[in-house]
Amino acid sequence: MSGKKHRAARRVDYWADPAAPKPTSRKPSASVIVRNGSGDVLLLHRPDSGRWTIPTGGLKKNETLTQCAVRECREETGLDIEPVALTGVYKNMTRGVIALVFRAKITGGDLAASNEATAFRWAAEDQIRELAAEAYAIRVLDALTDEPRTAIRAHDGTRLL
Repeated sequence: MSGKKHRAARRVDYWADPAAPKPTSRKPSASVIVRNGSGDVLLLHRPDSGRWTIPTGGLKKNETLTQCAVRECREETGLDIEPVALTGVYKNMTRGVIALVFRAKITGGDLAASNEATAFRWAAEDQIRELAAEAYAIRVLDALTDEPRTAIRAHDGTRLL
C-alpha cells in the first residue's frame, strides 16, 4: 500500500449540465418529502449545484427502496424518518436516472448540515416553484396532493417533458 489516505468521492448533482460526464450507472434513487407541524416541506441546499432540493440518493445493492430513503434522509439531514407512501416515479430522460419519491414522517433526529446539505429551510407549498427547478418542484407538489395515485413523469433535468 502506498500510505496515501483514501478520500471518498464527492457527490456532484449535474442537473441539466450539457458538460456533465456520461452516467456510469443507471441505478434508481429514492427521494423524501417531509413536513413539519405547520405543513411546510423540508428543503436542503446542495453545495455542488447551489440548488434547493429534497433528500435524495442512490440505491445500494443490498437495500430496499424504503431503506434507501431512510438512509439518505439520515445522511443528508440528520433526521430519522418512516416512509408512508410512494408519491411519484420520475425519469430524467437526459441522464437515464429514475427517482422514486416517498412521503415520510419524522420519527427522530435533529437537523444537521453535511457535505451534501449545507443549509435547510422549511418552505410553504406556494414557495416551492420559486425555490426549486420545475422538474424537482413537481416532486414536492405531487407529494402534497390528496390524489390517490402515484405520479409518473419524465423530465430533462430541469423541465417536465
